[in-house]
Amino acid sequence: MVKQANKIGSAGANSRWYTTRKHGSYILDLILPVFRAKDFRAMNCRDEKGIALVTSLLFTLLCLGMILTVLYFVTQGTRVSNIQKRYQTALEASFGGADFVVREVIPKTILGADLSSLGTYTGFVSYQATDACFNDKLTKPTANWSSGCSSSLDSKSLPDMKFTLSGAKAQNAFDVYAKIVDTKPGNSSTSGIELEGIGVVESNSGVLTPPHFPYTYRIELQGERQANPDERANLSAFYEY
Repeated sequence: MVKQANKIGSAGANSRWYTTRKHGSYILDLILPVFRAKDFRAMNCRDEKGIALVTSLLFTLLCLGMILTVLYFVTQGTRVSNIQKRYQTALEASFGGADFVVREVIPKTILGADLSSLGTYTGFVSYQATDACFNDKLTKPTANWSSGCSSSLDSKSLPDMKFTLSGAKAQNAFDVYAKIVDTKPGNSSTSGIELEGIGVVESNSGVLTPPHFPYTYRIELQGERQANPDERANLSAFYEY
């Protein structure tokens, strides 16, 4: 049996108290307050403020993500630029070694000079290949080289010669390894005598001139920084004599 009781104490104008008789005792239950219209307006206002807060937080998170993305790409661009700069420096060192081989070493040794007799050019170059091996590489096809001659494409493994390019600072020095890995013999003159000028046979005197097939060499080079061998560049060069 439930019946409405008198209001006890100050429970508020919007609360109702009920008593329930059960087993000879009274249980006092409180029913939820009945909200007025202004209470609903206050609740809606609080909901709108919560949505605005969540929206602003999401917008802040989006802006932070965009900023972090821009910083990442800027950092990566700087890193790639530094890598490219170090690689280009090592590549230039390899080009310098190739230029020395084709301008100084091959033209002199193919005419009969021993590799070891060329000198070190004030410590600039050191020779790793023997005179006999290097002569085979200059004048014979690859298949006919002696057993001690290396034809692997790794220029740092048993190189023919090594160049040391010093820089303004010790840590800027570069080592360049060079090796002939393939030879195609030709019919170029290796005597050093040039048939030019007075006393040579005229070209219209009926002498047959054979076609010229130059000696062709494949040269592998690797330039690397002494202080950090990971900064390196490989170069393949084809040279005709």
